[in-house]
Amino acid sequence: MRIHVTILKSLARLYLMTIVLGFSSLALAQSSDETDTAITEAMQAMDNFMLGFNARDPEAWAESLNYPHVRFASGTVTVWESAEEFAKTQAFVSLPASGWDHSHWLTRDVTLAAPGKVHIATVFQRFNSDNEVIGTYESLYIITKLNDHWGTQARSSLAP
Repeated sequence: MRIHVTILKSLARLYLMTIVLGFSSLALAQSSDETDTAITEAMQAMDNFMLGFNARDPEAWAESLNYPHVRFASGTVTVWESAEEFAKTQAFVSLPASGWDHSHWLTRDVTLAAPGKVHIATVFQRFNSDNEVIGTYESLYIITKLNDHWGTQARSSLAP
């Protein structure tokens, strides 16, 4: 009789573990689905960033961001509090003067992801009007979801 009780207790434990693991797997699957969606949305936000940038459209470029927006580059930290402030950028004066015509992502690797925030390590290139590479740079982009809008909240770049 003692053996049957022990077997029943073991079976009961196994059953409970199966239930707990099943719920854990379900939670992980839901979390994974939410994270996969976040990554997709973050990549789209980065595409919007590059489209606005290459179009030399300060308003579209500003719309691809979340605020306050922070950039770490060239030994400085710059913070823009609003899209209106960011749209006043002089990037479309200084970059073309350096020979820049357009840029492209070479790589975009997710280093951290959660339903509301994704960190993406990037390598991008700048090109002149003859489509010749004038620079290759590494950056880290932090893409966030604020007020149901996915946008770049911060970037740390080795580009000037």
